[in-house]
Amino acid sequence: MPNFEPVLSRNWSVADSHTLKVYESRGGYRSARKALTELDPDKVVTIVKDSELRGRGGAGFPCGMKWGFLPKDRKQTLMCINADESEPATFNNRILMEKDPHQLIEGIVLGCFATRATTAYLYIRFEYIHAFRVLEAAIAEARAAGHLGKNIYGSGFDLEIWVHRGAGAYICGEETGLIESLEGKRGWPRIKPPFPAVDGAFHHPTVVNNVETLCCVPHIIERGADWFKSIGTPKSYGPKLYCVSGHVNKQTCVELPLGVTCRELIDVHGGGVWKGRKAKAAVPGGISMGLLSASELDTPLDFESLRKPGCLGLGTAAVTVIDDHTPIIDYLYNTSRFFAHESCGQCTPCREGTGWMYKTIKRIKAGGGRIEDLDQMATFANNLGIMPGTTICGLADGAAWPVKNAIAKFRTELEAYIRANQNPAHAVKPIQTAIAQGRVVDLSALALSAGSVAALSSNDLLSDGSSHAR
Repeated sequence: MPNFEPVLSRNWSVADSHTLKVYESRGGYRSARKALTELDPDKVVTIVKDSELRGRGGAGFPCGMKWGFLPKDRKQTLMCINADESEPATFNNRILMEKDPHQLIEGIVLGCFATRATTAYLYIRFEYIHAFRVLEAAIAEARAAGHLGKNIYGSGFDLEIWVHRGAGAYICGEETGLIESLEGKRGWPRIKPPFPAVDGAFHHPTVVNNVETLCCVPHIIERGADWFKSIGTPKSYGPKLYCVSGHVNKQTCVELPLGVTCRELIDVHGGGVWKGRKAKAAVPGGISMGLLSASELDTPLDFESLRKPGCLGLGTAAVTVIDDHTPIIDYLYNTSRFFAHESCGQCTPCREGTGWMYKTIKRIKAGGGRIEDLDQMATFANNLGIMPGTTICGLADGAAWPVKNAIAKFRTELEAYIRANQNPAHAVKPIQTAIAQGRVVDLSALALSAGSVAALSSNDLLSDGSSHAR
């Protein structure tokens, strides 16, 4: 890619890149001034639509199309910027906010002008303390310089940005969960419809955009839709910030055209697999997207190509490498524990299903696994999520995909692990099987007293795969 010019990360290596002085000296706010003084909101929406910019937060929904869903007769519009970035191993938004906050602010100005929003709420995860402080200072600088506030550039357009800190909940990365949290409620997703574009924050039409998505907008306005579409692959246009972590020699965030292969990202930009080992697998875009096997690492990392090897999608483009010394059961244990913990509990299939999968994998890891557990987990995974129509949001789909991919691509390894790691202390107990099958439990036949049955923990009673299916 000798002709590729990074734009999102172009200021990162410049001293004091977080300041207004440096940003303006490198052409900053030129696009915002052009749009507010020379274009109308509908023209900005058209340019972004023509660029086919897709959301960088995970779902990949077309940005301009989302803006177009707002009711024509609305009286007030709000914008929410999703800076929660809670997908494990994802850190590109954090770097954007810490190193180039004015690029984000300019993107917000353009997005709000296009959608006629006069108030923007920047929802940032609580753990991003430094990014929060940098943003607060940058917003104050922008306001003092006339890039925010009343009558920006004499255009008659007003805008205020407020930074709101979340509380570290993964579920608040979902746009309606974010809105509920912003309103001071428990952060869990809303039933849709109505969608936020019609009834969003504080019951006003609301647009929710990701940090990186909005950072692309100033460059599209400055350089044009054709420039943006000259980068990347069909249906996956533009530059992308890829995160690389896990078992690599260099953990980094790098800007590349959409469509770079996973193997190139690991070998060239991640410095190869650490300790001279080989890659067994790689998570292509945050753990909710599934798993690529070693033979699938030449898959392009874009919105379309990752579906061919069975992954959920590109997600956040955060690649996590797993070396050939790491058991897949360890990967499954970590991912299932995460999703069981982060499920908001609103939908029964997700609340119970993520817990069942975690307990089953925990039992397998402890030495109580059975070959049929793999089939049970595959059944769980195929019946969880918004795609089969059993949940309100996609968290359950994200929890299911790693399990489905791991069982499909590494079943031989998982079966070998189960056979080689048997610990009678963690095996499924007869009483669990009896309860799972709905039979009357004969305590004397099971050689258990009523007291010992009462002493069994709920985890013991719920760790049998067949009981989960019920």
